[in-house]
Amino acid sequence: MIILAATPIGNLGDVSRRLVEALTTATVIAAEDTRVTVHLLKALAIENRPQLISLHDHNERVKAVELVELARDTDLLVLSDAGMPTVSDPGFHLVDAAVAAGVTVTVLPGPSAVLTALAVSGLPTDRFTFEGFLPRKHGDRMSALREVADERRTMVFFESPNRLAASLIDLAEVLGADRRVVVCRELTKFFEEVKRGTAAELAEWAAAGVKGEIAIVVAGAEKRVLDLATGVAEVLAQVAAGARLKEAAADVSAVSGLGKRDLYEAALAQKPGARAPAAPQHPPLPF
Repeated sequence: MIILAATPIGNLGDVSRRLVEALTTATVIAAEDTRVTVHLLKALAIENRPQLISLHDHNERVKAVELVELARDTDLLVLSDAGMPTVSDPGFHLVDAAVAAGVTVTVLPGPSAVLTALAVSGLPTDRFTFEGFLPRKHGDRMSALREVADERRTMVFFESPNRLAASLIDLAEVLGADRRVVVCRELTKFFEEVKRGTAAELAEWAAAGVKGEIAIVVAGAEKRVLDLATGVAEVLAQVAAGARLKEAAADVSAVSGLGKRDLYEAALAQKPGARAPAAPQHPPLPF
């Protein structure tokens, strides 16, 4: 089978007993960076020296079929450098190929930067979405942020420390300067820092430079209160931009609280080219 194993995101003390057992008995390990895996084995004083196979973003599609066939006959332990494989790390294409081939996949759970950042943020945790890394380029990043501007769930992003300030400036511009944001730096490590504030405040704080592994947690958008006329205008604007009327009504309903049916029917009546109801036809009189 294929065994996806979570590794510490910073603090070696977070290694689980199950991971230690798996590392002690593994004969083959597919690792994001084999050097990191060797370091982990040494740090845990594990004398086992399994076969190490490199599995990273640039070779995973090519390696997946080979590794799936290998996992038919032996257990294949899969590790990323930190956290859970497949979550913004290699492993997804391997799992996809294994499922298609009927090879068993299981998990050794453990540390997760996404859930750790979410838990410590102080923002709502009942509903959330993980958006991975923000795009590197300014234009692409702005487009990505516009797509989630009305997202009402708490959002978690990963970001490079070198791009953090620029991303927070863009976030403040698109989502609003007052949007609540939490920057989590070096989680579980000695210099762990959790910085809370508005998007504008944290953009100013990050301008001086920030180091370390970064997760950004962003509060979801508040539900907008619209009257029906304003809601219908937004529906018609989306239709004019190419959206289907039914989908536009559902989208505006989700962020405004207005009834989807009410929006649809009112917008349909105002849609350019909409026909007035036909007059009722009566049979001719008998005289």
